[in-house]
Amino acid sequence: MSTASPSAKLGAAMAARRTPEQLRARRQLVWRELLTSLWAPLCGVGLAFIPYVTLIEMAPATASWAQPLMKGFGLLMVAAFVGLLVWRNVSRKESVLRTLRHEARELLAEDERILERVKDKVPATVADRLTEQALRVESASVAGNAEALRTEVKALEALTQEHLGPYRKQSVWDFVGGFAKALLIAAVIRTVLVEPYRIPSGSMLPTLQIGDQVFVNKYIYGVRIPFTNFVPFRIVRAPQRGDVIVFNNPVDESKDFIKRVVGIPGDTVEIVDGVVRINGEAQTRTLVSPDFVVHNWDERAGQWFDQEEVLYREDLSGVVHSSLQSPMRMPGREHEGPYTVPTDSVFVMGDNRDNSADSRYNLGAPGYGVAYVPYGHIKGKAMVVWLSLGYGGLLSNLFGGTGLRVERFFEPVR
Repeated sequence: MSTASPSAKLGAAMAARRTPEQLRARRQLVWRELLTSLWAPLCGVGLAFIPYVTLIEMAPATASWAQPLMKGFGLLMVAAFVGLLVWRNVSRKESVLRTLRHEARELLAEDERILERVKDKVPATVADRLTEQALRVESASVAGNAEALRTEVKALEALTQEHLGPYRKQSVWDFVGGFAKALLIAAVIRTVLVEPYRIPSGSMLPTLQIGDQVFVNKYIYGVRIPFTNFVPFRIVRAPQRGDVIVFNNPVDESKDFIKRVVGIPGDTVEIVDGVVRINGEAQTRTLVSPDFVVHNWDERAGQWFDQEEVLYREDLSGVVHSSLQSPMRMPGREHEGPYTVPTDSVFVMGDNRDNSADSRYNLGAPGYGVAYVPYGHIKGKAMVVWLSLGYGGLLSNLFGGTGLRVERFFEPVR
């Protein structure tokens, strides 16, 4: 058996002494803990979500079969999460073992850090004893013997206190390091990859319903420098007609909006009797229902109400989507525009055409006039509904009409 040098890392010293059988048993335990972790179902959904979003973005027609498949898998993972949660709390043995294994991992990690920090001050014999005891802790953990594991952890704790006690004082980084790393990872994900966004109003009905939670692709148009509206370079492509985007309102930067891109730089946009014209060409729309009922939310009353609209299917430069028009249109809306979109900006409208504070109406800010959205204010492209809490759905009778709309899970945003 080799002797651990004071400069050797504890983990490396333990690895050098494991037999093939111990190594195999340890790997089995690691996999078992990974698969029974509460993170396992969440990671499963995340790993499936990436190819799903890529697939429906590159080949939109696949959504007809990919979305039910993804939804079924997601619900299966939810069931797995609930099952694991119940099992972990009901099984006394597993609960005790999980606690002891956590204590063992924390103690081993602490010993590893101390030995790395003060390696020149710890005699080889001490490092050797710590390694041997750490292996005994690991063996008891692999065996699943709670009493033996408790005994070995106490022995390692005593050995650590005896020989490494003076060095156990933690630095500030030891306290905040893990939190800082997690915060940094979350910030990178939200800034560069994806960000969740909740639909607060009915301006995008029926495409997006109030209470839908969507994931926004942050990198497709280019990554914004944090706390600015500057995009140094484009990563994939510029916004296109039909894209549903989330943007920081250039007229009121305290608000984020979600709308559909109707005009891109150089386009001339007009709306004549509800029909969108781009560069003089009418965009095809087909009447679906003259009395389509949508469910809207009254902020003042704090309740849902039904709203009857005219439903169309509109083809916006090849992007087919639903749009609404009020059966009783306000005077002056028979002909809107023309609006000529400036460079590096887009013209946006809500799919609920007569109930949307969009580019036609100064993006909801006081006063009149057209308001375009500069590229730098665009946060990203809405990809998919990942959760929906709104009118109807599960348990809605208990929460004033608001429930979990399972049928909208993983619905592509088109």
